[in-house]
Amino acid sequence: MKLFLEILQFLFYSGLIVLISKYILVKTLRNLVENLKLKPKTVGDIAGVATSIPELLTISISSFSGFIDASIYNVLSSNIINFIQYLGAIILNKNKKALKNKAIKVDIILVILTILLPFILVLFNSEVKITMVPIFILLYIGFKKVNDNAHKLYLKEEDKEIEEIIKKEDKWERGNKRKVLKNVLILIIAGILLFFIGNMLGDNLENLCIRFNIPEFVIGIVLGFVTSIPELITFFESQKHHKKQENEMLGVIEATNNLLMSNILNLFIIQSIGIIIFYIIYG
Repeated sequence: MKLFLEILQFLFYSGLIVLISKYILVKTLRNLVENLKLKPKTVGDIAGVATSIPELLTISISSFSGFIDASIYNVLSSNIINFIQYLGAIILNKNKKALKNKAIKVDIILVILTILLPFILVLFNSEVKITMVPIFILLYIGFKKVNDNAHKLYLKEEDKEIEEIIKKEDKWERGNKRKVLKNVLILIIAGILLFFIGNMLGDNLENLCIRFNIPEFVIGIVLGFVTSIPELITFFESQKHHKKQENEMLGVIEATNNLLMSNILNLFIIQSIGIIIFYIIYG
């Protein structure tokens, strides 16, 4: 009976993180970036950061509680699920032609690497070490550099088109301070809510792993499923938004950058944060 209640609590706290991410975090970010007239690539990058907040919370909490293995499985399952959801969103929105663009192809190769790297760590049962942190940070910088250069080389026409769209869009009012401040305030409140819920989820994870002896990899995989739901929402939302403007390619650019940014953050930055937390507390 106690195990059942702990599992219910786990699902409840995880669900709250997803709901706050979906209905507050992602929605507010969309309003903010539109008001600031940002390009789809930049919007995708910001959305990737926002949708990685659940992973940041769960991985930090897992590491703080001493379950570093759970964080690795969380990253692996999240990155795999993100990629599957992205492909599903592309197929359902009938945007497969956009995948032929060289910049998109480069991004997808990078995404596949963000799945292969943690898979190799898990496959060979590699020990997580603090020396991985600088390597992960360098890899993050390298992946971002390749991504930026690919877009500059292979999306020149789309960039010109974006500039024209931004000039014509009267509803995007640059410098509307009231709207910007309102959205920033909502984001801060959402962040505070996520922090407190994350703390409760941490206590719950500790009970499941220690008191009920549930393997860390099981917890990590389940967390990966739960924390990938916000990405699914943004993949569909980005393509739906640009479809209304009759430019599907821009929606794919946004969704692809969302996917890549989310995956490289999960693997290189958030995992590094988890490793640092674990080593500070447990040596």
